[in-house]
Amino acid sequence: MNKVLLVEDKASVRGMLCRVLAKASYQVDEAETGQVALYRLGQSRYDLVLTDLMLPDLSGLDVLRGVQSAHAGVTPVIVMTGFGTVETAVEAMKCGAYDFIQKPVDLEHLLLICARALEHRQLASENLVLKEEVAARLGLPVIIGEHESMVEVGRQIQRVASTHATVLLLGESGTGKELFAKRIHNLSSRKDAPFVTVNCAALPEALIENELFGHEKGSFTGAHDRHIGKFELAHHGSIFLDEVGELPLSMQAKVLRVLEERKVDRLGGGAPLDVDVRIITATNRDLRRAVERKEFREDLYFRLSVFPIILPLLRQRVSDIPALVRHFLKRFGDELNKRGVDITPEALQVLQEYAWPGNVRELRNCIERAIIVCDDRLIRPQDLHLSRPPETLTFADEDPSLSVQLDFAGTLKDVTERAVAQIERLKIRNALRAAGGNKAKAAERLEISYKTLLGKLREWQT
Repeated sequence: MNKVLLVEDKASVRGMLCRVLAKASYQVDEAETGQVALYRLGQSRYDLVLTDLMLPDLSGLDVLRGVQSAHAGVTPVIVMTGFGTVETAVEAMKCGAYDFIQKPVDLEHLLLICARALEHRQLASENLVLKEEVAARLGLPVIIGEHESMVEVGRQIQRVASTHATVLLLGESGTGKELFAKRIHNLSSRKDAPFVTVNCAALPEALIENELFGHEKGSFTGAHDRHIGKFELAHHGSIFLDEVGELPLSMQAKVLRVLEERKVDRLGGGAPLDVDVRIITATNRDLRRAVERKEFREDLYFRLSVFPIILPLLRQRVSDIPALVRHFLKRFGDELNKRGVDITPEALQVLQEYAWPGNVRELRNCIERAIIVCDDRLIRPQDLHLSRPPETLTFADEDPSLSVQLDFAGTLKDVTERAVAQIERLKIRNALRAAGGNKAKAAERLEISYKTLLGKLREWQT
C-alpha cells in the first residue's frame, strides 16, 4: 500500500481528500500545517506528498524543500493551488514539484496524477543512470555498468539531478564524463532546455571569453554581428564545462561571478544579462593541487565542488568489460554493416587482462577496429591491436634520467604522491621520446591537452 502525506489546512477539504485517497487504497497521514508536515517528513518515509500551496504558517514550497531534503528528491510532490496562484505553482514545478492541480479539485484527475506520480517514483527508485531502455527513451548514449562502483555513481547522479547544485565530475580521460553530465541534465527539471558543452582545453585563451559570454556587434575589429555566448545559449538549461582545470586564471574570476551573481557581460555590452543555468564541470586534474600551486582559484574550486563525483576507471571494474564489449559489437556491427560479429573467449580474456589506460573510449576504439579487420565475423586475440602495456623501467639502461628511485620516507600519502609524480614524469618523457620530441604528438598520445603538457614541462624546469 502506497503511503501518502496530505498537507491541507482546511479540515473539510482534508477530510474529503482523505476519504477519496483511502478508498483508492492509499495509506494517508494528515498534516494541517507546514510545520506538522516537516515533522512527519522527518519521522517517516512517504511514497507521495500532496500539499496545498497556501498554508497558515509555511508555504507549499517550504514543504517541497523539506521533501527534497528528507527524501533525496525521490518522493514526488503534487501541489494544490487556488485561483490566482497558478504562477506560483508553476514556479514550484521549476523547483522540483511533480505536478500541480487547481482547486476545487477534480477527484478523478487527482487520482490519475497520483498514479502517474507513483509510477514516476518507481522509475526513480531504480538505477536509471545505467538502464539502456531509459537511454533509448531519452535519446542518449548508453552508459553500461553493474560494478558496485558504477552503481554508486548512478545513485549519486540520481540524488543530485533533481537539485540545482553544481556538480564536479572527476576521472581520467575516457571515463565518460560528458555522458554522465548529459544524464544529470536529462534526469533534471531542466531536461527540456538546452545542454551546452564547452571544452575549455580546446579553446585558445584569446577566444575563451568570447565563446563563454559572447559579444555585441562592433565591440572589436571584425565583430560584424552579435555573438551569443555559451552561458546565454544554456539559459534555463545546463552548461557542461569540460576540462575546467584548463581555464586561465583571468577567466576563472568571470566564471565565479556567473556562479555567484547569475549574470554575464557580453564583450562591448551594456547592462549585465541574467542567466538561469546549471553548471556541471569535469576535469582529469587534481584541482586541490592546482589550488596549492596558485594555478586555480580556491574560491572557484569550492563553488564547483559542491557535489563531486569520482568516475571509476575501467581497470577498476573489469567485470563490466563483457557487457561493454557486447554493446560495442552490436553498435559498430550495425554502423559498419558487419552484423553478427562475435568474439572468442581468448580475445575476451585478453581484454579483461589489459590495463586500459584510455578507459572506455580506448575499449570502444579497440572493438571498432577489431570488427573492421576480423575474418569470418569472429574477433580473435590477433585482431585486437592493443596499445603496448604501460611503460616499465626498461629505459633506465639507455638513459639513467628515465629511471625511478622511490623514497619511502614519510607517510603513505607522501610516498604515493612522490611515486605518482615520478611515474608521471617518466610517462611524459617516454611519450616525447616516442614522438621524436614533437610536443603536440606527445600530448595526443597521452590524451591530455597541449597546454597541460607545456605546464608540466615548465613545472619541471622551475
